Amino acid sequence: MAQYWYNVETQEVEKDAQSGWQSLIGPYESREQAEEALDKVRARNEAADAYDEDDDE
Repeated sequence: MAQYWYNVETQEVEKDAQSGWQSLIGPYESREQAEEALDKVRARNEAADAYDEDDDE
C-alpha cells in the first residue's frame, strides 16, 4: 500500500517518500490527507500556543 508524504521544501505531495526525511511530513494514507498536512500543523501549533498562554497565566 502506498504512503504519501508532504514535502515542505517543494510544497508538493510525494508518493512513497522520495526526498530526505528532514523535508517530509507524514506518512499519510492518501494524497488528500498529505495535501492537508500544513493545515494540521498550523492547527496543532495554534492549539499548543493557546495552551502555553493559558499555562503562563
